[in-house]
Parts: sequence; C-alpha cells; structure tokens
Amino acid sequence: MKKNILLFSCVVLVFACKKAGNKNVENKPITNTKPNIIFILADDLGYADIGPFGQKYILTPNLDKMAKEGMRFTQHYAGNTVCAPSRCALMTGRHMGTADVRGNLQVEPYGQVPLSDDAITIAELLKRAGYETALIGKWGLGNQNTSGNPLKQGFDSYYGYLDQVLAHNYYPEYLLRNDKKEMLNNKVVYQDSTAWHKGLGSHSEEQVDYSHDLFTKETLKFLEKDRDRPFFLYLPITIPHVNDEAPEGFLMEVPDLEPYEKETWSRETKAYASMITRMDKGIGEIFNKLKEQGLDGNTLVIFTSDNGPIQGEEPTEFLDSNGPLKGGKRDLYEGGIRVPFIARWPEKIKINTESNLISAFWDFLPTVCEIANVKTPSNIDGISYLPTLFGKKQKEHEYLYWEFPKGGYKVALRKGKWKAVRRNMEKNPESTIELYNLEEDLAEENNVADKYPEQTNEMTRLLKEAHTFSEIFPMPGEN
Repeated sequence: MKKNILLFSCVVLVFACKKAGNKNVENKPITNTKPNIIFILADDLGYADIGPFGQKYILTPNLDKMAKEGMRFTQHYAGNTVCAPSRCALMTGRHMGTADVRGNLQVEPYGQVPLSDDAITIAELLKRAGYETALIGKWGLGNQNTSGNPLKQGFDSYYGYLDQVLAHNYYPEYLLRNDKKEMLNNKVVYQDSTAWHKGLGSHSEEQVDYSHDLFTKETLKFLEKDRDRPFFLYLPITIPHVNDEAPEGFLMEVPDLEPYEKETWSRETKAYASMITRMDKGIGEIFNKLKEQGLDGNTLVIFTSDNGPIQGEEPTEFLDSNGPLKGGKRDLYEGGIRVPFIARWPEKIKINTESNLISAFWDFLPTVCEIANVKTPSNIDGISYLPTLFGKKQKEHEYLYWEFPKGGYKVALRKGKWKAVRRNMEKNPESTIELYNLEEDLAEENNVADKYPEQTNEMTRLLKEAHTFSEIFPMPGEN
C-alpha cells in the first residue's frame, strides 16, 4: 500500500486505492471555479531563443505578447540538462539529489527509466482535486507496460510519444493515444537495431503528417470540449529538438522554411528558426482558442524549456541561442540548465513584469498544489512561486541542486549569487570544485574557488548534503 502522504482539501475529498500497480482515483466533478492550468514545455530551446529573452533573428510575436501580458522569470532553472530527468523533476517536485530519474538511461526492452509506482505526480494530485488531466506531446518517463505509463501517473488521457527516441522523428510512423497506435501517412525508415537506440531511431522518406502540427490540432480540440471541471493540460512539445537520425543537412525537421527561406543562412539554421516560429504560431492559436471558449481569464499558462540547446552546431551558434550563458545541453553550466520562463494569468499576474526569483522545475508542483488548494506532499524539494506570481512576499530556496550521470558525471549547486560545479567525477569523485559569482560573472568565466575558500568549503558541504543514493544512478565512489 502506498504511504498516505497526502491530505485533501475540504472542498473535494477523494481516496486513492492502489491495486495491481495502478492508482485508481475516484473523480468527483466539481463546478469549474478553480483555475485551469496549461504548462507548455519546449524541447532543447535555448535561454535566448525567443524574443522576450533577447533573440534577434527568430520571430516569436505570440511569446513576445505573452511576456507583455504576464511575467518573465530571468533566473528559472530546468530540472536537469537533458530530457527525462528534467521532466521527472517537473512532474514530482524533486531535484536531482532525490529524484527517481536522474539521467537519460535506456532500459530493456526499450524506452527510458520509468517513474516508480510510488511516485506522486502533479497530474495525480490535480486529478484528486477534481481536475481533468491531459498530456499532449512527448512523455519520456515510461512506456506502456511500465509503472511510468502516464495513465498510471494521474493522467486521464495522453496523445503523442512515450519513448523519447521515437520522438526524434517529427514524421513518425504512428503516435499513441491512451496506449493505442494511431497510424500516420509517413514512410519511416528505422535504423540499425544494434545502435544505442535499439532500432527505434528513424527518419521518414515520405513526410506527410508533422507531429507538432498534430499536437496543436489536438490541443485546440481539447480546449473546445464541454466540461464541468477545471483542467490541467501538460503540453511537452518536441520543438526544436534535432533528429540526429535524419540525413545530414535535414536534421531540423519542419514542413517549410517560412518565413526564413530567403535568408542566406544554412538550411539547418533556417529550419531551426522556422521550427521556433511555427511553435510560436501554435501558441498564438492556443491563446485565441482560450479567448474564444471563454477560458482565458481563468487559465494560468506557463511556457518554458526542458534544458538548454545543443552547443557547437551552426543553428544555435549563429542564432546565439544562449545569449550570455556558458555551455548548453549536457552541461551544468548556466547554458545547460537556465531556461526561459513566462507565466500569464489575466488579472492575477501583473502585466509586463519580471522576477529574478531563483526557482526551478521542482517548484511547479507545490505551486499548483497551492493554486488547486491541495496539500503539498512533504517529501518534495520545491517551494511554491505563487506569491511571486501575485506580487507578494516569497519564501526562497537555501540552494538548488543538480547532478548528471553522463559526460564524466557532474554536479552543480546554486546558492544565492554563488554557483558551484564539480566535473569529471568518474575519474575522481572528489574532483576540484569550480566556484562562480553569477552576479559578477554570468558567463562563468572566472573560477574564484581559490579566492573564497570558506565559500568553496560551504558549497562542497551542501553538494554532499543534497545528494541521496540512487541504485539506478549511483554516484562515482558509492557502493
């Protein structure tokens, strides 16, 4: 039996019973007085890839408008520097020192490490509070026959990809709807089954049905539904993730290069920019639908990215995807984990505002718990940022923590203006700490560990304090 770690609101009282690995929750329809919540998650989008955060080449008029009508967070952090663990932190409110999933690890027979059956997700909490819960897009936290299946993690429905390798291809053979395949009109070529992706890596020779467009269409259809309950829509789109299995020169998959086809840039750069503008167009359609359906005033919409962009390639280098930040995807420098974040909620969030609150993905769960009047689980690492959204006094973190088991194993910690990074732990679990003062050195160019030994020692202590043992993702030096 799952530990009873949840208390429910006095408005809606429901009970969960766990049978045969499933979480059966009796849903009680309620009058839609609680706010709707939409969380839009881009994939590998850089901090400066959109207009509100400094982008100069890519057109994002709808996100520009969203920022003017809402609040930008300038110091918001992803859960990790790659897909699956970042999404785990978002869904469960736990940082990388305590989370179930801490890296992109392929498991047998295929797929990624699933959320455990004991995980308590945002969707489960909101479902118990009377919300309709839906997922449209890329999941990456467990396939159909695992404990991580979103239908076992609080979602009433899902449409899209469960396996993030399949999600590399924007023109897939099929998408899943509630565990059932819906075949598409694309001719897909799967690659060598001996490769790391076990034959799931693919590209399409005949490209007809573009998955992102299908996600937008599905979202608009979802918003048109008649309902007497509030809803939580998790929309983890795949733009602008690269398809590394596609032919060289066509890794950035998009139906056309508008409005950049006449630019002198490389094809990949034009395609990358076009993908982001296409994403922006879809977001504009979502806002229009919210207004059309009379939902706009009672809906909180958040937009962010799961981690930083791939660095060292022409699109992100030419377009300056990370602005002043160092590094990118798979780094624990700022470019790998600091992400754009916009929140919009008419008449609740003051328009055209900015917050420098140091916050992270694991703060979303307690935030929505406060919004939905649900008791926040006690075993999480997040702090609600709802006070900041409402312009009120905000409780702050003592520190934020990350660990990443690939690339030599690395950890990082943010405490106030200080940032500590430890790399190459596979070679030396006690490798040298790098220390940066982000107020003076946002680009993390000057390691001041020797200059501030007391601060370095304190950050070293906190790095050890934040970590708990993971059998699946053990830290170098652990038994």
